Amino acid sequence: MIECEGLVKIYKSDDLEVVALQGLNLNVQDGEMMAIIGNSGSGKSTLLNILGGLDRPSAGSVKVGPWDLLKITDEQLVEYKRDTVGFIWQNNARNLLPYLTAIENVEMPMMLSGKLDRAYARQLLEWVGLKERMHNKLHQLSGGEQQRVAMAISLSNRPQLVLADEPTGSVDSRTSDMIMDIFRRLNRELGITIVIVTHDLSLAGKVDRVVAIRDGLTSTEFIKRNPNLDEAEALGIGGHGGIGEVHEEYVVVDRVGRLQIPKHYLTALNITDKASMEFDGERIIITTPKSLEG
Repeated sequence: MIECEGLVKIYKSDDLEVVALQGLNLNVQDGEMMAIIGNSGSGKSTLLNILGGLDRPSAGSVKVGPWDLLKITDEQLVEYKRDTVGFIWQNNARNLLPYLTAIENVEMPMMLSGKLDRAYARQLLEWVGLKERMHNKLHQLSGGEQQRVAMAISLSNRPQLVLADEPTGSVDSRTSDMIMDIFRRLNRELGITIVIVTHDLSLAGKVDRVVAIRDGLTSTEFIKRNPNLDEAEALGIGGHGGIGEVHEEYVVVDRVGRLQIPKHYLTALNITDKASMEFDGERIIITTPKSLEG
């Protein structure tokens, strides 16, 4: 569904140039539900904006389904944003129109694309547990209910891909669990590809694969040890553990052999800009350079 290779994004002003993505590589399979994590300024939101058609890449390759987002025309971009991708923002003010009811908010994207389907709009709100609230205005809905309306809106034009930017950032843990359960059900039953950007490691731990971004590059992947088990079963507890308890950590190697070693490993070895490497026939061993030890 998503294929990024050497993706670069540069923001320029009169006297400043910021490289937000420095040659990022990422592949997401059709029907996958995965998470992207990273510190503030790592490039994860820039990546999401490019995948959502809200920003243009500067160089490299980025394809979503049949669309080449580097070469897409402005007219095609409108079609892409309307029909292929659904977006959920952390801030509900960006998701919803406050003077409309929940059902009217879900119908709005359909009307804009000329494909109004009231029965499907009602079905979407039932899927997210708002059957009894669909005729309420936004001020009559809690923050969690508003976010579930946003989920229904993102699905209104039957997209192939849903992008969620910190979808549980403004709700409590119980509502967060409910929203993640809805994501999982929609992913399994409808086969929609879902990409979630978050800084919440417990949230990221509830998907099969997590990709960490650092300094505009993919650095580490976490893959669930047993994808057939939900995290609660794997932990034997309530299912609120972080990534490390149910996922295996991998360092990502790009096509020319470069890899980003997690910073805490380098700090533990007091490695800054140089490292010694040895190959013993089975393993690559990275150590502090001999001349720098002590």
